[in-house]
Amino acid sequence: MTKKDVREELGLRPGQSVELLQELHIVTREGRINQDSRRKLKQVLHLYQFIEKLLLELPAEGGHPTLADHGAGKSYLGFVLYDLFFQPRGVGHIYGIETRAELVERSRELARRLGFERMSFLHLSAAEAADAAQLPEKIDVVTALHACDTATDDAIAFGLRKHARFMVLVPCCQAELASALREHKALALARTPLAELWRHPLHTRELGSQVTNVLRCLYLEAMGYTVTVTELVGWEHSLKNELILARWTGQRRRASAERLRAILAEFGLQALEPRRYPGLPAEPATQ
Repeated sequence: MTKKDVREELGLRPGQSVELLQELHIVTREGRINQDSRRKLKQVLHLYQFIEKLLLELPAEGGHPTLADHGAGKSYLGFVLYDLFFQPRGVGHIYGIETRAELVERSRELARRLGFERMSFLHLSAAEAADAAQLPEKIDVVTALHACDTATDDAIAFGLRKHARFMVLVPCCQAELASALREHKALALARTPLAELWRHPLHTRELGSQVTNVLRCLYLEAMGYTVTVTELVGWEHSLKNELILARWTGQRRRASAERLRAILAEFGLQALEPRRYPGLPAEPATQ
């Protein structure tokens, strides 16, 4: 199969490197692709369309734009971003943050081989990265594609710490809140009929995931971001499909902070506030 055939088959963008996709093992040397890789590539390319619009709003000077990709894994997203946006413009820097040392080293080696000089890969968790000397004080864009469970919360905390202009989040496997709901289920059932929403284990998991993302959106609004929630791709490609786009405005919404606290209280989850939402403004003193 020729490169032209591969491009047409995969719907690649003009100038996109087939060789890179082969190095990432998305496309075989013969130009073939399996269904799993096709779904993965579709997600990454669709997410790129959202991120590209944000990057174009940023100054292309003084080392900018900067982007930190949390839970980078094999860095599919980071490499595609560099290939399509950062490399042709000759500006900016991408930081891939990943906890698995072997994937970090593999990405470093691939970047060296491809001559992607403005890519760095750090063997760190999202929480550790907030204070890491290898990263600049400010990051323009924070991404987290399928960062599992609380890693998305850590990516949000990182973005707040680094004064990110934009955050692009596709959450995955939100288990922490569901676990807390299960722990207090008997008490909740005695207290409110709303507990029927999570009485059955399947509903506990689904509701926990929904509430987790609602709380994340409220927290971002309370911290000075406008938030848009949409689908990443069709559900036939991935069940982990919720895309949260946050844009810094500096206008902190007190109403969002109040509603976040009200939801925590309604579900008996107030213990999560200091751990997950430490930036909320102090509650007004009661008379």
